[in-house]
Amino acid sequence: MRSSRTVALACWAVLTGMTVLATPPVNAAAAAPTVSVSGNHLVDSNGNVVQLRGVNRSGAEYACAEGWGIWDGPTDDDASIASMLTWKVNAVRIPLNEDCWLAINGINSQYSGTTYINAVVDYVNRLNAHGIVAIPNLHFSAPGTTVPDAQVPMADREHSNAFWTSVANTFKNNHSVLFDLFNEPYPDNNQDTTAAWTCNLNGGTCPGVSFTAAGMQEMVNAVRATGATQPLLIGGPQYAGVVDHWTQYKPSDPLNQLVASIHIYGLPLDSPCRLQTCWNATVAPLAATTPVVIGELGDTDCTSNFSPGLMTWADAHGVSYTPWAWNVANCAADPSLISTYTGTPTAYGVGVQTHLLAVSSTPTPPPVIPEVPLALLLPLVAVAIFGAATLIRRRRRSRPRSDVS
Repeated sequence: MRSSRTVALACWAVLTGMTVLATPPVNAAAAAPTVSVSGNHLVDSNGNVVQLRGVNRSGAEYACAEGWGIWDGPTDDDASIASMLTWKVNAVRIPLNEDCWLAINGINSQYSGTTYINAVVDYVNRLNAHGIVAIPNLHFSAPGTTVPDAQVPMADREHSNAFWTSVANTFKNNHSVLFDLFNEPYPDNNQDTTAAWTCNLNGGTCPGVSFTAAGMQEMVNAVRATGATQPLLIGGPQYAGVVDHWTQYKPSDPLNQLVASIHIYGLPLDSPCRLQTCWNATVAPLAATTPVVIGELGDTDCTSNFSPGLMTWADAHGVSYTPWAWNVANCAADPSLISTYTGTPTAYGVGVQTHLLAVSSTPTPPPVIPEVPLALLLPLVAVAIFGAATLIRRRRRSRPRSDVS
């Protein structure tokens, strides 16, 4: 309800000819939304659907293990994040290394432990401050004294649960973060079999895995034991390339905050669910009951022939996606979205950039009260005052007398 003071100010402005204009918007970055699972959607704190459209930011999974840094390229400054925002990115998936986080197996202390954790936390906070949701991901792991510098078929029971206990404790009060529990499982020699799905869920001794694996269930348990409530991304076998048995083999989460993850690349890499027939047959039915994030996607031939079609399909089915990767590298082999850290796209990246810009909504500017000449306003004001006075007189005449019995 408008206050009498506001009405009086407006009338005074009209009578004096003063123009009243709306206050222009302040171009400040909005904080990232808090994200949780509701039904088959990710939603914000007001229940609005959140579709993540972002990128992967590779580097923290290998630079520390190789002994030369934490990030590959500029990451921890606002300018690098501003470049992402020119693409309308609203999510960044951050691959991590468990040994660097836990400071084990002789990783240089300059790039591990508290230093590594603080760098990741600072980056997540900066992303969030610019309106971007962060997705830490266990990307490189290894059992025993092996320093993880490449992918393995499964997370390991020796370190991965401890990694997630620490990560969850670090971020449990930040609800603009989702956790991607393990990058790309491929047990049972990269097959889509019952043995592979069982290993993915329960870990232990598995075919095609030379160490005791940590399954998704125990990593879910490790996160939830800390009190962290964030949504958890769960991938399946074949390098997270299939979801055909995801519902049957999903872990139990007391909070019902699970998200299905799938990775889909175009030729020549040829992911098992590369064709739209697979998307329609397996991803779409799952997306009708469960939030789905395509955690990685991309063209692997330095073109834009594949990714735009997949993202268009994902938009139509409410599926989120984070293409690989916001790194200056080979646009085919990696594949790399950018050729400079100011956001210049590669031949592959131009298709992703064009799509993200096309689907991003443009904020509607606030209405501005137009200027109206005083000569036109005064007659209207006179009519309004006369009408109001007449109405008051009529109401007074029709008011019943309280002293009449």
